[in-house]
Amino acid sequence: MIKHHLPAMTKSLVAGFALTCAALGGIQLNAQAIASHNSNAPVSFDAGRIELQDRQDRVVLSGNVRITQAGLTLNAARTVIDYSDQGTLEIQRILATGGVTVARGNERASGDTAVYDFNRRIITMAGNVRLNRGSDTLNGGRLVIDLASGVSSVDGRASGSSSVTGQTGQSGGRVTGTFSVPQD
Repeated sequence: MIKHHLPAMTKSLVAGFALTCAALGGIQLNAQAIASHNSNAPVSFDAGRIELQDRQDRVVLSGNVRITQAGLTLNAARTVIDYSDQGTLEIQRILATGGVTVARGNERASGDTAVYDFNRRIITMAGNVRLNRGSDTLNGGRLVIDLASGVSSVDGRASGSSSVTGQTGQSGGRVTGTFSVPQD
């Protein structure tokens, strides 16, 4: 009797594995629009207030900050922009705090804080991170989007070597999410 059920169990396991692979494939696809972003494009901003800190090579924007670059939009309550001045200003890093959202196309990532490192071409978000693409969602503590490789990852906790830290969200230290499945 056990031998008779093995083919059915094997089919069930293979189907379950295929569904898991499809779902995990969705994780990688989930940040493709953001990850394919051109980080060399010019940056524009709009804010309620700007403070230039020339001695620190820093600009502080506050009051419903909106930063755009080649179809990518970052919204936050406050941002600190570090730059270098070698005859022309070049943005090195943006630190965004207060209800941060990053969106491009039909993808939207949100969290408590974010760092956009222009030299490394990496966007790191932390604290109550939520990544949406259509009806698919991922929740976790930290999201890292590598613009150079196109690879994105979500961790359950907002910790690690990143300079962005935050509180673990509702996920309890785990990555959670929902994925759409093809309808027959």
